[in-house]
Amino acid sequence: MADQKTNKEQRYDRQLRLWGDHGQEALENAHICLVNATATGTEILKNLILPGIGAFTIVDGHKVTGEDVGNNFFLSSDSIGKNRAQAATEFLQELNNDVSGNFVEESPDKLLDNDTEFFHRFSLVIGVQLPESTSLRLGSVLWSAGVPFLVCRTYGLVGYMRLVVKEHTVVESHPDNALEDLRLDQPFTELKNHIATYDLDSMEKKDHSHTPWIVVVAKYLETWYNEHDFQLPKNYKDKEAFRKLIREGIRMNENGAPEEEENFDEAIKNVNTALNPTKITSAVEDIFNSEQCESITSQTSSFWLMARGVRDFVQNEGSGSLPVRGSIPDMIADSDKFINLQNVYRQKALQDAAVVARHIQSHLQAVGKPPESISEQDIKLFCKNAAFLRVVRCRSLAEEYSVDTFLKDTITSGMDSPDNEMVLYLMLRAVDRFYQQHSRYPGATITSKTRHIKLALEQLSSPLTPSVYNYQVEEDISTLKLCVNSLLQEYALNVNVKDDYVHEFCRYGAAEPHTVASFLGGAAAQEAIKLITHQFVPFNNTFIYNAMAQTSATFQL
Repeated sequence: MADQKTNKEQRYDRQLRLWGDHGQEALENAHICLVNATATGTEILKNLILPGIGAFTIVDGHKVTGEDVGNNFFLSSDSIGKNRAQAATEFLQELNNDVSGNFVEESPDKLLDNDTEFFHRFSLVIGVQLPESTSLRLGSVLWSAGVPFLVCRTYGLVGYMRLVVKEHTVVESHPDNALEDLRLDQPFTELKNHIATYDLDSMEKKDHSHTPWIVVVAKYLETWYNEHDFQLPKNYKDKEAFRKLIREGIRMNENGAPEEEENFDEAIKNVNTALNPTKITSAVEDIFNSEQCESITSQTSSFWLMARGVRDFVQNEGSGSLPVRGSIPDMIADSDKFINLQNVYRQKALQDAAVVARHIQSHLQAVGKPPESISEQDIKLFCKNAAFLRVVRCRSLAEEYSVDTFLKDTITSGMDSPDNEMVLYLMLRAVDRFYQQHSRYPGATITSKTRHIKLALEQLSSPLTPSVYNYQVEEDISTLKLCVNSLLQEYALNVNVKDDYVHEFCRYGAAEPHTVASFLGGAAAQEAIKLITHQFVPFNNTFIYNAMAQTSATFQL
């Protein structure tokens, strides 16, 4: 058993550093459903199988064609004629023996006709290259069931993702450049007592130069308070004066020159960090004020129970502050002084977490749940990350597509620039409209091989491209223009879509170039891991990738 754990740690070492053992456990307990094993779909699954998801199921009623083999690395010429779900599953399972692979040889529409609850069993459903009607139908079923739905699409040189999730909670959001939780502006009793044990003036030279910078700042704050009516340094002028006060505390050598005391240099450097006011962010305040946090029932999730416990702590024992995080940054100090200071913060964090746990247990008891429903480890982790909690709420596909609830202002403002990625979104909606009317996509009669050569030529800006290929798509251009205009008219959008985009989307012929599919596969897998582990914050809610310009954008639609 120990050897098995060691092998797993060695195999997944780099990702364990990102999301930890608990994140890996969540990944290994996940069951992902992929609808359609196209090039984009298999690239997404590849990037989920390698890090070790528990299981996947591919739903695909299509047979493998030469077109599939031409752009999908997880199919071969021997696969032609076989069911695409089965053929892709066989190749994908070779990537990781610990992952269980399954397949269903049916279209999603047939499954929805026969068993609407089929998709309820999955941790996440990823729909790839789906017609609009299927996306809306499947999205409605998953929305009602509370199952996250990630819609992905590669269309020529355009990548598209849409996240559909009613509510997604994040405990470990891993924010960039998070400020330390030092509480020097509101020191707790144990920290005050610890700082009081230091007397910088009477210290020997070695101790003076190896006192943690947090203690140095705290000691000079006491001096500052006495001279400034107990007000923190707030503006740039105050902080510069405070830095000067600390600088004056550096010992002088026998020649009257300042000693090299790196801990004081660190203190001066970290004045902004140290003086960061202890407060609760608006995002966390919104969580505390939400209905889910207020009304606790037997159906309330552990996230909201723990959020209520932290809120109770803030309103009572915390006196308006969150539980202490319990960590301090590395710094120049001797080992004993650093460890002693670190223990002060750690012990306070444990005490605060214990108080929060009592609040949570009282709520669990009130709704008839056993106290062990939420583990002590989960409560500690929640308290440690209380300042960074996030809740993502997406709009449903039905809301996005309805004339009554679509976000007209967002689309209009996005089209202020005619080449904004928003135009690609409108074009994707237009080609879907074309598909509804003609049961094929514009330009899709061109063979796969021709389309891939055509796209390569376009990327090289070949002057031969228009004369060689325009005649093949000319008939669809006028029809697609009508689809664009009817879309804009239906939604009362007073925006202009350049003809160049209409021509370009017709030339794409719904091709799925592997380069774009591979990029989107990596991006989609990253979002899937965020959803599964409840770590890092997923996008909300639409992502557009422009492979022509190598740009991307996110929109809330």
